[in-house]
Amino acid sequence: MAEYKRVLLKLSGEALAGEKKTGFDEDVCRGVAKQVKQLLEQGIEVGIVIGGGNFWRGRTSENIDRPKADQIGMLATVMNCIYVSEVFRSEGIKTGVMTPFICGNMTTLFNKDEALAGLTQGKVMFFAGGTGHPYFSTDTATVLRAIEIEADIMLLAKAIDGVYDSDPAINPDAKKYDEITIQEVLDKKLAVIDLSATIMCLENKMPMLIFGLNEENSIVKTVSGQFSGTKVTC
Repeated sequence: MAEYKRVLLKLSGEALAGEKKTGFDEDVCRGVAKQVKQLLEQGIEVGIVIGGGNFWRGRTSENIDRPKADQIGMLATVMNCIYVSEVFRSEGIKTGVMTPFICGNMTTLFNKDEALAGLTQGKVMFFAGGTGHPYFSTDTATVLRAIEIEADIMLLAKAIDGVYDSDPAINPDAKKYDEITIQEVLDKKLAVIDLSATIMCLENKMPMLIFGLNEENSIVKTVSGQFSGTKVTC
């Protein structure tokens, strides 16, 4: 029996790009789809937020206004969700893509009731476009959607396999946490998710599991308890 009834999965854009570092690696995306299909077969409802880092990361030029740079980032997440949702559909998974702003007929405007209806019908609901406002990252959008759809937990699939006390790419002696509280994340100023998102998790008691997407079958293992990442508790 699955431990969780409903989860919000956050995929990093960089992880979906694989070794290419930009754009999409279709094999990686298809691998994610196959894993999510296993969750659905276990009766777990799945919402997904995808970052835009495989296309756009913040302000690449000081000449670009911050709100405009953030809007470009929001559109990058829309492209990601439309693409990945189509990969999911090719694997026989029903999907829906919702945004907080109108994108013609390409997506549906976010509505909590409709999102919940889609989830209960067995659809994987993709929440694209961030919060729809500048100055808020996809981390904040992830927590917001997780709270709104009343998810049991957030699954953060990253290019790194957990939370460390320092950057393991820089410090070979960096210590990985098996479990840590959200309050400790705040106190230690660990860059797990951004500050706004961390505080929202704390206030709304939203736990998260952080793990490496590129590890074999990592999403299924994480949900089934064979977890090798970091658990962030309330």
